[in-house]
Amino acid sequence: MKKQIINEIQRKMLPYLNNEQLLHLKAVLEVSFQGVIIEMGEEQPKAEEQDSAAAFITAKRIEGCSEKTLTYYSKTIAAMLNGVGKSPQQITTDDLRRYLTDYQTQRRASKVTIDNIRRILSSFFSWLEDEDFIMKSPVRRIHKVKTAKIIKETYTDEALEVLKTKRKGTYNIIKIDPDYKPALTETKEVFGITFEQDRNEAKITAELLENRPTKNKEIPENAQRDLLIALITLKYTQSNSVCYVKDGQAIGIGAGQQSRVHCTRLAGNKADIWWLRQNPKVLALPFKENIRRPDRDNTIDVYISDDYEDVLADGVWENFFTEKPEPLTREEKKAWIAQLKGVSLGSDAFFPFGDNIERAQRSGVEYIAQAGGSIRDDNVIETCDKYGIAMAFTGLRLFHH
Repeated sequence: MKKQIINEIQRKMLPYLNNEQLLHLKAVLEVSFQGVIIEMGEEQPKAEEQDSAAAFITAKRIEGCSEKTLTYYSKTIAAMLNGVGKSPQQITTDDLRRYLTDYQTQRRASKVTIDNIRRILSSFFSWLEDEDFIMKSPVRRIHKVKTAKIIKETYTDEALEVLKTKRKGTYNIIKIDPDYKPALTETKEVFGITFEQDRNEAKITAELLENRPTKNKEIPENAQRDLLIALITLKYTQSNSVCYVKDGQAIGIGAGQQSRVHCTRLAGNKADIWWLRQNPKVLALPFKENIRRPDRDNTIDVYISDDYEDVLADGVWENFFTEKPEPLTREEKKAWIAQLKGVSLGSDAFFPFGDNIERAQRSGVEYIAQAGGSIRDDNVIETCDKYGIAMAFTGLRLFHH
């Protein structure tokens, strides 16, 4: 009890004394209290002790934490205070260690859960220390709980607190175990019928690009990289699916369509839009300085479409631009798209007809990777040769439902 009184006196003198003076005060008080017997009465805890948890929650609310997060914080802190049976100013590191150990034992809680509680308590007591409610956080010497499986540390406790203040606390922050292995068989039940599909564990490597049935067999390293990116994307995309890639990035994905040519058209249109957005006329659009990024992006999409009058009409363009821009004409768009070259195209299954190649080449496709195996492979190869496209038969079907 003497120690608690000395700590309380030191805490109240924090605004007036430096660290050296506080240490001297502590030594004087310890000598003065020698031989003194102190008995506790029925005095109620001070209001500041009762309200420290509520003040912490209020501070977090002001910082922008969501009500869901605040409720979780409040319940976690209240459970700890009830479990320890002391005010925050009296709680020691050993008290918290015992509480966390008992919590884990009694509730069979996982180490991840215990570490989440530790994080919240660390935030709570650090705030109390910053606000001079306590001299030193008792959580300082309680280190991060080690999980059974090592998950790479992606953020510190301090960084997590910063993330919680962003976007009004609506960020969904998760950790993923890199060693997790999903079931090899995927199942889905539809109206009493169970469908099963083996998980695709195929490795996407450059060996898949060795079989090249076209006259043009030259696929440079950067194009091989792009084809592998397309195939990896398709591995995790709903079939039917094709993917256009250029310079290491997917520029058009067409997925879940009824036929492969519809996928090729959909993805090709997206690739064209990506390229049109880089037209000098588009890059020079005189946007207002205070326009929001989503509004800017949507305006560009409309500007490069056939509905450009929706943003260029009198009384409308003033909302987005400092001066009325000239439209990007159909002839200008056609000429610009004709300059798109070096695009790679991947397909999650074979192309059944040459019409896919006809559409793809209009969006600058020069390299293709597809499974092969169609009864019309000869037609597809012939169409590729017509445009000098180099195509690889991967022999790997990435079809997925």
